[in-house]
Amino acid sequence: MREMFAGMPWWVKWVAVPLIALVVFGGLIASVAAFVIGLLFKLLIFVALVGGVVFLVRKFMASSGSRSDW
Repeated sequence: MREMFAGMPWWVKWVAVPLIALVVFGGLIASVAAFVIGLLFKLLIFVALVGGVVFLVRKFMASSGSRSDW
């Protein structure tokens, strides 16, 4: 691989090759990024919902404990 790029100018290695890779694999990279971001968003929603349920249950259990003198 080094022999192939030995006589090439610097911009071929650092500009042209990455641009070609982005054109060829751009859709794949975008799909993977969208999947990861979607997964993190769903994980954040899950954590927020579970935290909300735990908060409500603790609040309800604490308030129902004070009504146990009925």
